[in-house]
Amino acid sequence: MLCKLSFGNIRRSLRDYAIYFFTLVIGVSVFYVFNAISGQAAMLAVTESRNETVSLLKTVLSGTSIFVAGVLGLLIVYASRFLMKRRNREFALYMTLGMGKGRISAILLLETVIIGIGSLGVGLLLGIGLSQIMSALVANLFEADMSMFRFHISGEAVGRTMLCFTVMYLVAVLFNSAVVSRMKLIDLMQSGRKSEQIRLKNPVACAIMFLIAAAALGIAYYEAGWKFAAMSRNKLVLCIAVGCAATYLLFRSVSGMLLRVVMSAKSVYHRGLNAFTFRQISSKINTAVLSMTVICLMLFLTICALSAAFSIRNVLNANLKSLCPADFALKWTAYEVRDEVHQQVYDDAEQRFAACGLDLRGNVREAVHFHSYLDPGVTMGSSFGTLREELEQANPFLMTDAWEEIFRLSDYNRLMQLYGRETLSLNADEYAVVCNSDLMRGIRSRALEAGTVIRFFGHPLRPHAAVCTDGFVEPMGQRLNEGFFVVPDSAVSEESAAADYFIGQYASEDQAEIAQFNKTLAEHCTKVQEATALRIAPNLRTKQQIGEESITLIVVSTFLGLYIGLVFLISCGAILALKELSESADSVGRYEMLRKLGAEEREITRSLFRQTGVFFLLPLLLACIHAVIGIRFASHILEALGRQRLGAPVFAAAAIIILIYGGYFAVTFVCGKSIIRGRK
Repeated sequence: MLCKLSFGNIRRSLRDYAIYFFTLVIGVSVFYVFNAISGQAAMLAVTESRNETVSLLKTVLSGTSIFVAGVLGLLIVYASRFLMKRRNREFALYMTLGMGKGRISAILLLETVIIGIGSLGVGLLLGIGLSQIMSALVANLFEADMSMFRFHISGEAVGRTMLCFTVMYLVAVLFNSAVVSRMKLIDLMQSGRKSEQIRLKNPVACAIMFLIAAAALGIAYYEAGWKFAAMSRNKLVLCIAVGCAATYLLFRSVSGMLLRVVMSAKSVYHRGLNAFTFRQISSKINTAVLSMTVICLMLFLTICALSAAFSIRNVLNANLKSLCPADFALKWTAYEVRDEVHQQVYDDAEQRFAACGLDLRGNVREAVHFHSYLDPGVTMGSSFGTLREELEQANPFLMTDAWEEIFRLSDYNRLMQLYGRETLSLNADEYAVVCNSDLMRGIRSRALEAGTVIRFFGHPLRPHAAVCTDGFVEPMGQRLNEGFFVVPDSAVSEESAAADYFIGQYASEDQAEIAQFNKTLAEHCTKVQEATALRIAPNLRTKQQIGEESITLIVVSTFLGLYIGLVFLISCGAILALKELSESADSVGRYEMLRKLGAEEREITRSLFRQTGVFFLLPLLLACIHAVIGIRFASHILEALGRQRLGAPVFAAAAIIILIYGGYFAVTFVCGKSIIRGRK
């Protein structure tokens, strides 16, 4: 009997269960897809070093899944609360007919089990299908051969998904049982008769609150978006706190101002069902200020997370092509201990390696061997000239006492020829600054524009140009070169020779042979260190190593950003949808009254569409405004990775948001329309 009743309830309440079922299916599929990623990557042919990336990715996603499970669990409880509230009259009827609370709990248990099994089954099938598509992204990120791809079902991911969602359903059952145990027949019978009274807030107080919130947001925006260089951790925390508080105040003031503003426009307010529509909107916002604040902030994080994930991937892939023009680069820095102080001295790396039995040129097709110079009188601070104090105050992170690295023009040009980049031409009285960090380019260009004259080894030189030259010495995965100086050969003193560089291209193009050469080179770095009395700090960077590091960052950031972004997006859509449907259920009597007063069904449907649209649009609109500044702030942080065009990543994030968030809006409107017509 209970089974028959449970199946009948589900069949009759399909419109009520639509959002609940939709959320569970998406949640299950997303949970499975991201927990199956490590299995898909392991299935494809990847290198040994990339197996470490797979292990790291598995660890990161497993830890994130705990957080995701908590978020989805709260969603299930929240959805259960809506369904319980929707069925108050049904429960009142059961109790009137003599059914005990234990049997009502049993009915809810059976319904939860049925919905749970259905959503798990559909969600897993959808997740398994989507995971095969995700394999293409996995193969692309790991640069794996898709010919190795086979249809794959991750038993571990299936087990973990079933376990997590079973626990969530059990929590929902306990919640439902607790609610049933506190039910009172009189409250259930009167639940639909209470009509909320809309209190009009003081418009002056709301206007003042709105202005204060807007001003606070403006200040936070300016500090985060345009004064990034002076941003400290404490100031960042303060900006975040101010932004959250201002967001809450904005929604709170809008809930009081919106109806007043519309009421003042008589021609608009009294047109059609606008009076009813805007009162409904004002009531919904007024009772959901905190919820809309949280949803707005979650949408903001979603937009930033998705945009950053796609942006990091695009930039690092481009950097591997433009910033790694050599197979390896060895920077050999030696120190002598003089009076218990380490003094940097010049040491020839090629000779040291030859003495230990390794010819650095043995497997090399082309190489450049040179060294840098240090002048104790040339520091970052001194290179700023008269602008030093101003730049130090505006950029407190600068290490202005650090010595600047100096290169001869001939050495720099030989390196650029190896890299296939443009060479430099300097007059005898000129110097150039080479830098590819966007932040430092702006700072150093200020000093160049001012025509700062610098004495290199006693030779006064003036800037070659008013801007920095884009470039680097060592191959790198990100744009991290904060600047070095290139001067005419005649301006340097060999007595000030410092770090030794050996940069080259291997003769072989076979990746296995290149990996072996790199391993041999790394092993000999240790041997040479042990064979000399000098303190050696070798820095060996290889193209393969940089590529592996970049791929690790790309993979982890892409999947983590997608995972968190999608879960937040699902959460926002589900909470708004359930809140809106709950309001629609409570307002059924009001729609009945409109029909009795002669309102056409088309006008009622249009009113519901506007209410649902405004309810979904308001937090998204403010989140987009937040995201403009958030992405601007993130772009400063990501400048170290490389110059980027955010158009494609933002459009990709927008497409995902429109698909999922818009899907929730459409389902909510359809279900809401069905609810208000239910008692027609």
